[in-house]
Amino acid sequence: MVASTLEYEDAVEFGIAKEKIHVIPYGIEVPHQSKIETDRASGPFHILFAGDINRTHRIELILRAARKLTVPFQITLVDRDDRPDHEKPRILQELRKLCQTLGIEDRVEFAERKSPDAMNALYQKADVLVHPAIYENFGMPMLEAAAAGLPLIATPVGVALELVTSGETGFIVPADPDTICDRLLQLSEPKTRAEFSQNLRQRARQLFGWNNVMERYLELYRQLAPGGNW
Repeated sequence: MVASTLEYEDAVEFGIAKEKIHVIPYGIEVPHQSKIETDRASGPFHILFAGDINRTHRIELILRAARKLTVPFQITLVDRDDRPDHEKPRILQELRKLCQTLGIEDRVEFAERKSPDAMNALYQKADVLVHPAIYENFGMPMLEAAAAGLPLIATPVGVALELVTSGETGFIVPADPDTICDRLLQLSEPKTRAEFSQNLRQRARQLFGWNNVMERYLELYRQLAPGGNW
C-alpha cells in the first residue's frame, strides 16, 4: 500500500506488480472554514516553507524568487526535521549567506521544528506555501497547508500532483526563480488567494478527508476478504 501517485510509480519501478499496489493516501481533518478565506490580517505577503532543511528541497529558489517581488514580503522557513544531520549546519549557513547577498536577511526567519498546534497557526497566518523540491514521495506539509486553505506553489512532486490544479488551487512550476516569482505575484492578490484557498480546501476534503480515506480502506478489505462484514 502506498500513499501517492509517485509512490505507486516508484513501487512499479522497483518491480512490484501493479495489481498488488494499492494507493490510499494519508487522511487529514479539513475544517469547515479557514481564516485565510475570512479574516486574514493585513501586512507583508507571507511566504512559508515547511520541511526538512536539505538540498533536495532547493530552498534557495524561494529566496531568489522572493528577491524579485515588487510587493512587501516576509519568509518563514520551518525545519520539520530535528534529527541530527551533519550537513544541515552548512546548508543553513549557505542560506543565511545567500539572504545577505540578496539583501533580504531582515525579511527571512529560520524557525526550528514546531508543535502541531503552532504549525497550524502558522499555516493560518501565511499566504502561500512554496515547495520547490527535486523529489518528494508525499510531502505532508503540503497536505497540512491545503487543509488550512493555504495555496501551494510546488514543483511536480509528491502530493502536489493530486492537490494542485494550476490556476485553481495553486501552481505547478519548474525549478525557476522567475516563474516562481510570477506565481507569487499572482497570489499576492487577496481575492485570488481567497478563491484558491476555497478551491484547495474542497480538493483536500474530497481526496484526503477521513470519510474518503476510510471508504478506500473498506473497499480494499472487501477485495481482500470478500466474505467479511464490511
